[in-house]
Amino acid sequence: MSTTSTTPTKVIDSHLHVWASAEEAASGFPYASGQEPPESLRSLASTSELLKRMDATGVDGALIVQPINHKFDHSYVLQAMKSHPTRFKGMLLLDPSLSPEEAVSRLEDLALQGMVGVRFNPYLWPKEGDDKKWTPMSTPGGAGLAVYKRCAELKLAVGVMCFQGLSLHYPDILQLIQESPDTMLILDHFGFTGLDEEGNAAFQKLLELAKYPNVIIKISALFRLKDPSPYEKVQKERLVPLLETFGAERLMFGTDFPFVLEQPESYDGMVQLTSSWLADPKDKQAVMGGTAERVFGHWGAPMVSPSNEL
Repeated sequence: MSTTSTTPTKVIDSHLHVWASAEEAASGFPYASGQEPPESLRSLASTSELLKRMDATGVDGALIVQPINHKFDHSYVLQAMKSHPTRFKGMLLLDPSLSPEEAVSRLEDLALQGMVGVRFNPYLWPKEGDDKKWTPMSTPGGAGLAVYKRCAELKLAVGVMCFQGLSLHYPDILQLIQESPDTMLILDHFGFTGLDEEGNAAFQKLLELAKYPNVIIKISALFRLKDPSPYEKVQKERLVPLLETFGAERLMFGTDFPFVLEQPESYDGMVQLTSSWLADPKDKQAVMGGTAERVFGHWGAPMVSPSNEL
């Protein structure tokens, strides 16, 4: 990755997961009940496997998002962070069943252990009412809102996974922003704005969030927008408008390892492809690492690797 600076740009993968191999799971890092990893990826998502991919590709650091496979047991991710402090930071997974006091206490404990952000998975909130919709993350008196507000004080970011589409959660997200505008809010994977008619309408809503300065978008998991490789529509209809509207300093790259391994590009190819889309050196520096470091803090020194010449 070339820049106008003589110092190599750090490449930070801002969105990926690790989970224990079958052997590690049997020896102290069990999977959550009913959340065993898919067999095809079970042996490919350990910390050691990720490091091999990162080293071969020239990725300097990564933000590990707590996987559902270990649910609220963060011990595996914490071990990865402790064993490789210059390479890994972590984002914890909020347990919305906790009381507000318990949830904030858990947040503070994990922050002291090095976690730099919180993931909100809205599908972990309980369902209620005749229509069986998920309870809003922003419910007054709930764990979500209490943690969201505390994150502003602790300067921790909150990442939201809108797996079933942005529109489903848009009012809830707006409410969170209004309740605590100083909290840094990150939307994973282009906000899950697909490339169909419904997704295009949701994408316009996503662009409207640019007026809130603490909203960040992850340019991650290109394959989840259901555009076949080499993702030309993702580039033209999602990345380009996001660069124009949010600016590179509010976008961050991520692979969604290990799921990216099932794509034609695999890990290294996805890093190369995303980088190739960013012609402006300043944009490339921000999206491929600078924004992540601004939001989550600095990783170790840049690697001297082919990736620094992208």
